[in-house]
Amino acid sequence: MMIRRLSQLIFGLALYGLAGALMVRGDLGLSPWNVFHQGLERSTGLSFGTATLLTGMVLLLSWIPLKQRIGVGTVLNVLIIGPSADLALMILPDVHDMSLRWILMLGGTILTGVATGIYIGAGLEPGPRDGLMTSICRRTGWSIRVTRTGIEVAALAIGILLGGGFGVGTLVYAAIIGPLVHFFMPRFEWQRPAVPAAAHN
Repeated sequence: MMIRRLSQLIFGLALYGLAGALMVRGDLGLSPWNVFHQGLERSTGLSFGTATLLTGMVLLLSWIPLKQRIGVGTVLNVLIIGPSADLALMILPDVHDMSLRWILMLGGTILTGVATGIYIGAGLEPGPRDGLMTSICRRTGWSIRVTRTGIEVAALAIGILLGGGFGVGTLVYAAIIGPLVHFFMPRFEWQRPAVPAAAHN
């Protein structure tokens, strides 16, 4: 079963990177964290995927004083999403037609919801951003809603200052990503096989 869960995790993380690349090519605004990643890309000359990977690694360092447990899911999250995004960006061409840009932005947002459901549904450890959120909640007693909103607003603000792509797509993402994840996560959630009653006898 672990192989199946790992396969689901890796597939979901690769899709997550693809989803981010679709929104980059749509160029109508990115998710808050990807606004930060793109701002880092534009201000440093790093690739988008490398900026994503390095951000994840730095966030992992912040887990040390927070005493958050790092697991295989966390490490794979850092190692897969960024390179997957860069690979997709190498393949996907620039798009100038406005209708296609909207399709890419909406498709990337929906695919993010699907990918999140898949990789969280694998039931392995959280990624660096989600782990930061849950550890802060545990240490401070703040609600997940307040903590997540605060972290993402901070990432978005810094990303905008660095030149990241804030736009209508960012607002669309913020409006629908929650319902999308809520819809898709139960459909991919890993369930331990039920043990037949006879096995307890």
